[in-house]
Amino acid sequence: MRTIDQLFDRYGESHQHPFNKRVHWLCVPLITFSLLGMLWAVSPWLAIGLVILALGYYLGLSWVIATGMLVLVGLMLLVLSQLDQVFYISLLIFVLAWVGQFIGHKVEGKKPSFFEDIKFLLIGPAWLLGFVYRRWRIAY
Repeated sequence: MRTIDQLFDRYGESHQHPFNKRVHWLCVPLITFSLLGMLWAVSPWLAIGLVILALGYYLGLSWVIATGMLVLVGLMLLVLSQLDQVFYISLLIFVLAWVGQFIGHKVEGKKPSFFEDIKFLLIGPAWLLGFVYRRWRIAY
């Protein structure tokens, strides 16, 4: 089994409850967007640097996932580049989305995957993208 499939399977183990899955569909993109927003507010180059590092990681797992993530975070950065006062809005979104995540995991009865391994913070967005790819029958 490929590494990306193993990571998706391990991540999915703590994301079985339908409520927790719905929370993740909302909160994971919001956390990604808000983290990029806070970094963008400090320095656009900081946000871009993080994106480059993350894309390097994704590229090592799957070039198709990396391409999809490039499109998604590129759109996020485009939106952020058009906003004023992005730091405090992003901070509020970040905190509320994490509260949502922890509520979802409380309902699930399992702790978040990143408590086991920090790289699962990067796997969450890719795991969601994997669902989209499978629905659209795109091999990754």
